[in-house]
Formats: sequence, C-alpha cells, structure tokens
Amino acid sequence: MRGRALRSPIEKLISAAMAAMASFSLLRNYAVTARAFSNLDTPQTVFRDFVNYKRSLIPLQSRRSLSHVGATNNEEDAAKAVAVNADSGTPTIFDKIIAKEISSTIVYEDEKVLAFRDINPQAPVHVLIIPKLRDGLTMLGKAEAKHGEILSHLLYTAKIVAEKEGILDGFRVVINNGPDACQSVYHLHLHVLGGRQMKWPPG
Repeated sequence: MRGRALRSPIEKLISAAMAAMASFSLLRNYAVTARAFSNLDTPQTVFRDFVNYKRSLIPLQSRRSLSHVGATNNEEDAAKAVAVNADSGTPTIFDKIIAKEISSTIVYEDEKVLAFRDINPQAPVHVLIIPKLRDGLTMLGKAEAKHGEILSHLLYTAKIVAEKEGILDGFRVVINNGPDACQSVYHLHLHVLGGRQMKWPPG
C-alpha cells in the first residue's frame, strides 16, 4: 500500500471533523478580530492601543524607572531654563512667600529665616528653610564671608525644624546649587527631609 492511500471510514470521518473544527476556529478568530478592529475609528486610536500593548509588556518596575527618568528630564530642563535669569534680581516665589503674598504652611519663623512645608514633598517630612533677606545669596556658590552668620543660622534652624518634626534621630539637609544640581529657585534654600529611611548615595 502506498503511504496508506486507503483509509477506513472512521478515519475519514475523524479527519473531516477535525478539518471542520479548524475552519470554525479560524472563522471565529477572524470574527473576533474583525469586531475589535471595527471599533477603531482612527489611525491615532490604533497607534495608541499599540503603544499601550507594548507598554503592558514592560515589567512594572521598569515602567516606574522610565517614568522616573521622564520626571528627572523635566526637572533638569526646568532647572536649566530658570538658571538663565538666576542673577536678574527679580523677586522669586520665595520672596512672595516671605511677604505672605503666597500662602504656605509655616513650620518655624524668626527675624532671619522662614521654614515651610514643600508643596511637592519627597519624604514624609520635607521642609524648606530660606533666609528672609536674600542679600545676593541666590545659591550657595555665591556665598561670601559676610554671609557666615546667616549660613550658620540656616543650619541651626534645620536642627530646630528636625526637633519640632520629631526626626532629630535621622534627617537629611540638602542644598541644590546651580542647574546641574536641579536648583529650581534662585534664592538660597535648605531642604530638610526625614520620616523615612534615607538611602546612600543620594541623587
């Protein structure tokens, strides 16, 4: 017999049934796909769905990392844009906060400094401390000998804030200096962060 050319009636019946099932499966898949694509109105929708599908294939941790990279790039771009007018002498948002033209949640205040909560906190406790008189201190890199007293008072105030906030056993003081450090306001300010485990190295 050549390659089993002759098959029993039962074998023929099974073969026909399997072919019919395969055809039905193909038709059903085609119908589902056609229904899905019939709801797509524009090429933009197709592209959006494709991007979302590709994004869904990226692990969650990687998506968070990509999101962080995007946010970091935005901060860097903003810092570079602000740096252009760093020494213009124009009032900053901090001058308006000092003048009470913009409201803030004040944590501590005396005749020399003002400490208030950051509106975009990076830790459970995130307080900004600024000198009330800028006196050329747009950034730490502009400090001169005459600024020694206010600089020491700012650091001492960081200790007072940490004590008031209950984080004296573990807190961090950060000063961003210039666009490469993502300084966003050119009025010297200290960030006091705490209330969570700090990592090393920072930044």
